[in-house]
Amino acid sequence: MPTTEQLTLEEKAALLCGRDFWSTTPIERVGVPSIVLTDGPHGVRLQEGSPDHLGLHDSRPATCFPPAVAVGSSWNPAVAERVGSAVGRQARALGVHVALGPGVNIKRSPLCGRNFEYYSEDPLLTGVLAAAHVRGQQAHGVGASMKHFAANNQETDRMRVSADVDERTLREIYFPAFERVVTDARPATVMCSYNRINGVHASENRWLLTDVLREQWGFTGAVVSDWGAVRDPVAALRSGLDLQMPGTGGAGARRIVEAVQAGELDESAVDAAVDRVSTLTRLAAASGGELDLGADHTLARELATECAVLLKNDHDTLPLAAGARIAVVGEFARTPRFQGGGSSHINATQVDAALDAIRELCSGSVAFAPGFSTDGSGEAAEMVDDAVAISRRADVTVVFAGLAEQDESEGFDRDGIALPDNQIALIRAVAAVAPRTVVVLSNGGVVSLEPWHDDVDAILEGFLLGEAGGGALADLLFGVANPSGRLAETIPMRLADTASHVNFPGELGHVRYGEGVMVGYRWHETVGLPARYPFGHGLSYSTFDVGGLSVEVTGDDTARVSVTVTNAGGRAGSHVVQVYVSTSAGPVRRPRRELRAFAKLHLGAGETRTATMELDRRAFAYWNVDRAGWVVAPGEYTVQVCENAATVTLQESVTLHGDHLVDALTMESTVEQWFTHPVAGPALLAEFAAGADAAEQAPDMLRMVGSIPMRTIVAMLGDAAPVAKLEEMMELSRREADRRTSLA
Repeated sequence: MPTTEQLTLEEKAALLCGRDFWSTTPIERVGVPSIVLTDGPHGVRLQEGSPDHLGLHDSRPATCFPPAVAVGSSWNPAVAERVGSAVGRQARALGVHVALGPGVNIKRSPLCGRNFEYYSEDPLLTGVLAAAHVRGQQAHGVGASMKHFAANNQETDRMRVSADVDERTLREIYFPAFERVVTDARPATVMCSYNRINGVHASENRWLLTDVLREQWGFTGAVVSDWGAVRDPVAALRSGLDLQMPGTGGAGARRIVEAVQAGELDESAVDAAVDRVSTLTRLAAASGGELDLGADHTLARELATECAVLLKNDHDTLPLAAGARIAVVGEFARTPRFQGGGSSHINATQVDAALDAIRELCSGSVAFAPGFSTDGSGEAAEMVDDAVAISRRADVTVVFAGLAEQDESEGFDRDGIALPDNQIALIRAVAAVAPRTVVVLSNGGVVSLEPWHDDVDAILEGFLLGEAGGGALADLLFGVANPSGRLAETIPMRLADTASHVNFPGELGHVRYGEGVMVGYRWHETVGLPARYPFGHGLSYSTFDVGGLSVEVTGDDTARVSVTVTNAGGRAGSHVVQVYVSTSAGPVRRPRRELRAFAKLHLGAGETRTATMELDRRAFAYWNVDRAGWVVAPGEYTVQVCENAATVTLQESVTLHGDHLVDALTMESTVEQWFTHPVAGPALLAEFAAGADAAEQAPDMLRMVGSIPMRTIVAMLGDAAPVAKLEEMMELSRREADRRTSLA
């Protein structure tokens, strides 16, 4: 790669702005190639005709693997890595150098129209899976572009809205997945989001792109804009953005040149960005390879079976008997909904319909009725009547329901979470006459199971499973595969039960993250609000015994957890060990429990295995806004092995030494902070106790004036205030604070 000294200012500026919609500008004079960036994350959307960023125009055929909503429910990093690896192989064969993804934004609200492209409501689960995807993809020489940094949790007004989020919430909920991918998987690029964060556009947010991403997390790759996210290329470059996409016909480059020449922009900032983009173009050397679309379709089916979640299975309705008389109802059975709409829309190589796969696996009779149409065509009453008629004659009716692509997509948020009225009516009508009723769902965002949940015997939540999802669903229905998915997001009883409900999607250009860290299951468990199905829920055709919990403290703020799992069922299956931490230690409000480790174990019938997981410092820490850092409060922590976020199976409490930090006192410190300070407190209490009845009055006095700053007390006392004594105590407190900080 050339040095910046070999490039003219105009060439440097051109390198930092796209050549066109999908490629970078080459500098042929010095051997800098152009590279191609294109949409992912669960397949390669390589366009050859008219370019767009909303998936409106055709693209080259490629395998549509399970999207992130499905991979999140696998709780299996191996699944995420194999998806990433397959995307990397196909991208390389198609001449793509950077596949945009994975998306790691947290599912703050079930209404977000792009939730199908994100993994989870939990930052640990999201980060582990996303890092695995990046490792798999980049192992084939194809760069990843982790997106959308940051706090891009809605589509409403997404290019302008300000996500107003306090720093503790950013650090504990919305940043950790990005941080984990940066530190564990070293993605080639990070994509900045469209929105503003606390009033500042992400593309112009130096705190976000430089202070946090580069200086604190050590990111060394290139920061690329989301397509069209740059308003001011000079402000963006100054803040830490490297590559503006798509190209703007040279306008962005001219603005950069003019700014340098006018002294508005230091050329050293241009040079730093040029170095990073030049390094990125080395990916051009990794092109080549052959496509094996048949093998990848088979892989897509295998992976999809790990992603569906068996929510309910009363009377052992599933798996279906091969010789049963089956009624299949629902248009989605023959016209699958398997991916989301928008920029990640893949031109699938082949699409499996569940109806065809069911007929292949069933040796009994299979009758079909569409039950409803996705486009409003047909006579609704007649379609329901046909579905009811075949259900009366069947042993089991399987209803395929869900959301059509026009119901959820990039670019807009949903208005509610209910299934369409015609589908609810169909389910209830069929369940009223069928001996057994199974509902199979296809949807990118969570849907309500009300009011039909109690009418049916079994529910298989497929989410969106990719092009081979129809075959995978049939494999699960007939027990060819054993369900092992777990919910990566909460299914609420009502939309109003979700923590963000009153603040989503905001108003007048701002969305307030008023729920703070209480996102998803953290909210439900902390306030005691039951969900229809909690985060982490999922059933199997096997049963698993979990025991032998051991929690070993390995340091001041770390621990090791071991648990034994036995497959007590008659068939092989997988169990997800979920480890949560619960504590009230420290000065901040903590969620009732938080996921801190997990492991998915595949066990043969009767097999026993032990899972051992490390809980590092961050598993016990909270973000201290005053110290601008992670703090582990000394005290008791309960390590809980859970069936899901609401059901504790085993638990053991440990005491951690943590961080014995002391704040330096100032005149702005409150009276309570002064009296409870380990250095100043005893002296103040001793003086106070010298007065008549003072010992008895101290608690009441602190309750009344404890929140008042000492400055105010001193002003009230006037000349009687012991200013010299207070200054002496402040100095002692500063020395103690410095001493304990150095020990920590």
